[in-house]
Amino acid sequence: MTINMRLVTFQREGEVHIGALSPRGIVDFHIAAPALPSTLIGLLAAGERALRTAKAIWARALDDGVGIVPAESVELLAPVPRPGKIFGIALNYREHANETGRPLPQAPLIFSKAVTAVIGPGAAIELPAVSEQIDYEGELALVIGRRARHVRREQALSYVAGYTVMNDVTARDYQTRSGNCMAKSFDTFAPMGPAVVTADEVADPHRLELRTFVSGEEVQHGNTSQLIFDVPTLIEYISAPITLEPGDVITTGTPSGVGARRPPPRFLRSGDTVRVEIDGIGILENPVK
Repeated sequence: MTINMRLVTFQREGEVHIGALSPRGIVDFHIAAPALPSTLIGLLAAGERALRTAKAIWARALDDGVGIVPAESVELLAPVPRPGKIFGIALNYREHANETGRPLPQAPLIFSKAVTAVIGPGAAIELPAVSEQIDYEGELALVIGRRARHVRREQALSYVAGYTVMNDVTARDYQTRSGNCMAKSFDTFAPMGPAVVTADEVADPHRLELRTFVSGEEVQHGNTSQLIFDVPTLIEYISAPITLEPGDVITTGTPSGVGARRPPPRFLRSGDTVRVEIDGIGILENPVK
């Protein structure tokens, strides 16, 4: 059985560590390789050699168990708890653009999402008192692995450290009044995780099934082959005017089926659970309160 390396950030005994998932538990790099950087951004910034070392440590632990701690002894956090930047892409699936009634974009529609919105798997999406139209958006997100500026699309995938799952939670009434950045940046509106699957473990990021469930009901089902602007195009477009750095996140857009466009609209309610599944990447689940 092939096992992909999935990098995680977690809290254990009051301390935050990084490591990797395994069938036997969590490989804690603080124990198995204390010389490695202590954050995922630090690990990526240390370069390809550090990432290869981490992978070797993980592979060894699969055999001898060194550094593995029980999964139940840790609390998984977002794999990148505080990215330097988060960029989102609006209307990047044809059917989602169609359901909004808007024309297909001629260039990527980019917005920023506040990094303070990030939460991890299992953490609660909090319904704010100022909005009653909180919506889900299941998405594939990529994590930048090295400094990227003026990247050509032919080389763009080499700048991706890995892929994770994100829920681009949105306050639709604020989106109408104030635009994407405000509507998508409320506290807890960027659930991410549970892990970053390293890019070398993902054969093609444009052939991944994506499903979103709200309290057990499937509300979105798409495939990343339906992206209007693919991952290389997004990296090329964003890196032309803006330097991307290790740990920056680009979340690639959502398929059709968002709550605001369902008949009747289905916004999140207290007691709901949102589950986003991407084949080969992971399952992200968060309660709503």
